[in-house]
Amino acid sequence: MDYLPVFLDIRERPCLLVGGGEVALRKATLLARAGARLKLVAPEVRGDLRELLEAELGILHQRRFEDADLDNVALVIAATNDDQVNQHISRLARDRSLPVNVVDQPALCTFIVPAIVDRSPVVVAISTGGSSPVLTRQLKEKIEQAVPAAYGRLAALLGGFRKRVRARIDDFEQRTRFWERLLDGPLSGLVFSGREREAEAWIESELENAGDAPAAPQGEVWLVGAGPGDPDLLTLKALRLMYAADVVLYDRLVSPEILQKVRPDAEKFHVGKQRAHHPVPQEAINDQLVRLARQGRKVLRLKGGDPFIFGRGGEEIDRLAELGIPFQVVPGITAASGCASYAGIPLTHRDFAQSVRFVAGHLKGDRVGLDWPHLAREDQTLVIYMGLVGLPNICRQLVAHGMPADMPVAVVQQGTTATQRVVSGTLDDIVARVESEAVQPPTIIIIGHVVSLHRELAWFNVSRDA
Repeated sequence: MDYLPVFLDIRERPCLLVGGGEVALRKATLLARAGARLKLVAPEVRGDLRELLEAELGILHQRRFEDADLDNVALVIAATNDDQVNQHISRLARDRSLPVNVVDQPALCTFIVPAIVDRSPVVVAISTGGSSPVLTRQLKEKIEQAVPAAYGRLAALLGGFRKRVRARIDDFEQRTRFWERLLDGPLSGLVFSGREREAEAWIESELENAGDAPAAPQGEVWLVGAGPGDPDLLTLKALRLMYAADVVLYDRLVSPEILQKVRPDAEKFHVGKQRAHHPVPQEAINDQLVRLARQGRKVLRLKGGDPFIFGRGGEEIDRLAELGIPFQVVPGITAASGCASYAGIPLTHRDFAQSVRFVAGHLKGDRVGLDWPHLAREDQTLVIYMGLVGLPNICRQLVAHGMPADMPVAVVQQGTTATQRVVSGTLDDIVARVESEAVQPPTIIIIGHVVSLHRELAWFNVSRDA
């Protein structure tokens, strides 16, 4: 994150704007909307900017910038077309620890002015750090369409009850639950349909019954599939629950980029496992889910891929169901589907494979114990999870049970992420290729004639950023 997003209170505070052209007019308008006391310095000032200053009772110094103009101001915006003046203002403001913005010159700024979607008191700020104003504008247009103006009325209504709710409900957790119940109920619909009086009466009723004898909090567990790695592959429901959770138990394969989408103040516990290293046994994870839910908390069990495909989600919900703890399961894009798609490998194809099989390639001793006669068919695609260590044994067994040694194989490392790599070969040579490329887990192994399409179709795969 290049800049810390903050909202400054500049109401009735003097703010210096240097420049008298169209850009200065836009910045002056924005400062005026935020309640600033405008102080403008420029040798020439356009008429509409002059009128704005008069309307806002601002101060105009029609001359060139002087160092003393920085005295007693809260922030500085330079909107001139003179690079030397802009650099001088930036240097002086930094020396005084004043926030300074030089329009279209991020290197001279200590803060930037974002694009704004104004639904006051709800304000959404959008920025690309000065790297792409056009992209910022397009994002603003999307948010303008997605956030109705009524959100401002809803926020204002809720703000009017904050003191009373705090006085009525002492406990922070109970207050949070109260606000969540309001917003999960009919309140938003009433406001959005213009029925604010009914909405206010409903809040009054809910508040009257709050805080007297609070019922024991009801916890819940959400098993959510985080997908194979690309945050853009998260489902909308997954995102909603990730932001609503009080506490998160996450696996090793959940990327930092995905964890950033979890509610910032949620507690986070890493319970990931890897081959031959299980610092948190599955039974301990099951117990932790139960304990946290019984505390009345909203517990997010965040898993790489899909919870029900080699994710042991079934074991976890067995325990929850046995003890009567409410739960939801949110499927995710499994690694087989995501990695194959990003590698340009169709798992089924009319000419090559009429079925696909997902299997786990764990070593048991020095062998992978699978049903090799059924897996060695040529008219299907095999996707092997957790099979990197057992790859030599997998290749030997498939050939021994009748699969051709020249059957195409792809090993996808860190699939769907920016660091995805695909190493392809055949059953005969893939082990040597993987060793020479120093492939590391996590990986997915795809075996079948469909792999031969990888190099052709990967060029046209629009899902990949790389």
